[in-house]
Amino acid sequence: MTAVYRAPLRSRRDDINPRGTGERARSLGLCGFGGDSDAVRLARRIERFADAADGSFVWTRDPDGQYWLGRLDGPYFYDADGADVDLTHVRPCRWRTAPVAESVTPAAVVATFGRGGRNFQKVHDDAVGEETTRLWAL
Repeated sequence: MTAVYRAPLRSRRDDINPRGTGERARSLGLCGFGGDSDAVRLARRIERFADAADGSFVWTRDPDGQYWLGRLDGPYFYDADGADVDLTHVRPCRWRTAPVAESVTPAAVVATFGRGGRNFQKVHDDAVGEETTRLWAL
């Protein structure tokens, strides 16, 4: 089954407007994150992100609480043009053109965002891959 990840598209910096980050990602077909003051931790985050298989699903939630579904579609690269919204460590991503209602978003995805955090991370749940695949096909 295809892996499913939480991709918050939200900077670790509080001075960055999260709306701009998500809008840049979806409009340019990107998924990713920004810098980190701890170089070792950042290197590990980049490695995990770069190692996620093409075709893996990614979920994000915008500042209005709407869920967006995408699929990784290419290799990692550094995008200096995304520095103003702290979205520099990126991969190509195909995003659905409309948000997914929370009522049909997989419960494991909703729970993962409910716990908070700003890390790109795998969603661990037996049903999330099948549920996400079904939504992608709509």
